Amino acid sequence: MAKITRKPVPRKTAVPKKKAKPDATKPKAPAKKSLKATKPWTPAEVHEVFSRFRKANPEPKGELEHVNPFTLLVAVVLSAQATDAGVNKATRALFEVADTPKKMVDLGEERLRDYIKTIGLYRTKARNVIALSAKLLNEFGGEVPRTRAEIESLPGAGRKTANVVLNMAFGEHTMAVDTHVFRVGNRTGLAPGKTPLEVELGLEKVIPAEFMLHAHHWLILHGRYTCLARKPRCEVCLINDLCRWPEKTV
Repeated sequence: MAKITRKPVPRKTAVPKKKAKPDATKPKAPAKKSLKATKPWTPAEVHEVFSRFRKANPEPKGELEHVNPFTLLVAVVLSAQATDAGVNKATRALFEVADTPKKMVDLGEERLRDYIKTIGLYRTKARNVIALSAKLLNEFGGEVPRTRAEIESLPGAGRKTANVVLNMAFGEHTMAVDTHVFRVGNRTGLAPGKTPLEVELGLEKVIPAEFMLHAHHWLILHGRYTCLARKPRCEVCLINDLCRWPEKTV
């Protein structure tokens, strides 16, 4: 039988597609202005901002309800990824029965969960609150310590928690940076930073000492009620004439 040989079919050479020419008539979108590139605030402007905050609200208060340094510490630990209003609703009944580390340990993790089950991550938080209460009893004589490092050593407590407790319970000039302070520091250009720590250190550097006791409360309240994340209320903002945000509406 004769052997049949087939000739290979030559492959077609791919023709490279022509790149579309950019439309010369279409304008390019303007690049967003970087806060870091804006004109830095002058000391006089920073002083003016906080003078206005002080005049409008001379004695700002934190919105987490508490009766002593321990209950403040517990409230701040519970407030992670939760609203102050939600925490207050749960802790009103809790602090009536457990307002000291000893009472909290005696209450126990299971019963504590029943009090705080409306708060996000309540199981982990209950475990941390019982553990930190036990550590306060075993290592600090049942008292909330007065240094950042010691507070940060407690289960569930980080730098922000330590700063809040040091400021509100002990009158230290600390700057607690939550989501509101972080937004205000960046948006206004007061203290731009990629991390809460950068914003914290930046604010501490520019804010005069005379305002530091209440500064973080003023900034939190400003971010919570005026400099909102999605629709900032620039028209009623106390500092809209000084704010560096390039997208402000006034």
